[in-house]
Amino acid sequence: MSDCLFCRIVRGEIPATKVYEDDHVLAFHDIRPLAPVHVLVIPKEHVDSMAHLEPRHEAAMGRLVVAAARIARDQGCTDGFRTIVNTGRVGLQEVYHLHLHILGGPDPLPPMLKR
Repeated sequence: MSDCLFCRIVRGEIPATKVYEDDHVLAFHDIRPLAPVHVLVIPKEHVDSMAHLEPRHEAAMGRLVVAAARIARDQGCTDGFRTIVNTGRVGLQEVYHLHLHILGGPDPLPPMLKR
């Protein structure tokens, strides 16, 4: 999608502070971080959301998750971190290009949802 924010970042049209890149995955710092470590990990191929994944995406998504673990370690999250994939309107997805959030820091994160 030519007007997708994350596709434009992949193409280099919009700057981002990259922390990891390979042939299939790009990771960069979130511009509005919610934790000391807040990195977005995206597939370079445009997929609207997790709800739009198909069997052909299995290998790419496996690379994305493995990359997320490496990135979290490289960002200093050696005592744990949180990964979040917001999906669709109900999941509060803001950018409709599948992305995984890595959140972490030296202190424990707050609960995701109140019980």
